[in-house]
Amino acid sequence: MPDSALTITRVFDAPRELVFTAWTDPDQLASWLGPSGFTGCAVTLDTREGGQWRACIRSPEGDEHWMRGVYREITAPERLVFTFAWDADGDRGIETVVTIGFADLGGKTEMTFTQTGFPSTAERDGHHDGWTSSFDDLAGSLPTRREETR
Repeated sequence: MPDSALTITRVFDAPRELVFTAWTDPDQLASWLGPSGFTGCAVTLDTREGGQWRACIRSPEGDEHWMRGVYREITAPERLVFTFAWDADGDRGIETVVTIGFADLGGKTEMTFTQTGFPSTAERDGHHDGWTSSFDDLAGSLPTRREETR
């Protein structure tokens, strides 16, 4: 059995409330979700335990990639747990579970992102590259939001 867990830890120069909201506000999530060059073209979030979410990212070539899941735990601004599956023409891909912890570092936020349930290390590693690129975009978007809250 492969090591099916992906863990990425990042420190963002923004309060954890802002980082948490970047995950739970559809407009903010659309602004950074997806690998570099992709754009968020549709995001629908029902941010309550048991609520569903669905999002689409568009590649530079115009291909749309849909994903969806269900929120399992929402403890603002400390923790999010939700399922994740690619959704192609209504066919759900393999479902994984994403757990995100947000630690307050005195105005900065340490985000620990863990995704479990991958069927192979190749699948896990592919997600690593996509999420890492997305988190780079998230980091770039947060200082602007931080200034807006002053």
